[in-house]
Amino acid sequence: MKFLQYCLFFLGLTFFGLGNAIAVKVKYVGLHPWEVLNVALYEHFGFTIGTWGVVCGLILILISFFVARSYINIGTILNALCIGPIMDFFLWLDILPKATHSWVDYVILLVAIVITGIGGGMYVAAGIGAGPRDGFMLSISDKTRLSVSQARIMVESFVLIIGFLLGGPVFIATFVYTFIQSPVFQRSLKVFKSLVKSLKKRKEQSQESVVL
Repeated sequence: MKFLQYCLFFLGLTFFGLGNAIAVKVKYVGLHPWEVLNVALYEHFGFTIGTWGVVCGLILILISFFVARSYINIGTILNALCIGPIMDFFLWLDILPKATHSWVDYVILLVAIVITGIGGGMYVAAGIGAGPRDGFMLSISDKTRLSVSQARIMVESFVLIIGFLLGGPVFIATFVYTFIQSPVFQRSLKVFKSLVKSLKKRKEQSQESVVL
């Protein structure tokens, strides 16, 4: 069962990285606040966008370790280390649709948001652990007594401001990204949680029949 959970987890990370890579190809219409920051750091200091995603993820894990380490587990670390390189890999392949500077780019971004939403639901449903950004926001929520939603808004607004000041791609889509991604994530999480639960139940039933 653990093997299948890890398969779902890594498939979710792959979807998430792919969605981020597609979004970066049409970044001029706007990106998610964290990607705004990663792109801005890439444009200023080099390396790759994915590398900066890893760096930011590890910094958040380090902060969470001192604030509320209960939100850090193997899945958190794997998430921080894998999504960036997966995104870089898809960008390196150069097979993704390029910006057309027309309405088509908004369709491309919508597809990217849906793919990341599905991927996010998959890796969370796997039960291996949440990502470093989610863990960080949960730890902030615990320490400040803000709701998780309020903590998310506060953190992502701060990240967005830094990214904007560094010249990151902030535009219309930046402000609607979460409103589109969240419902897709919730639906994906529900579907894949149900799948994992079903597989666990089937395994338990098979074990019981063997004992009998």
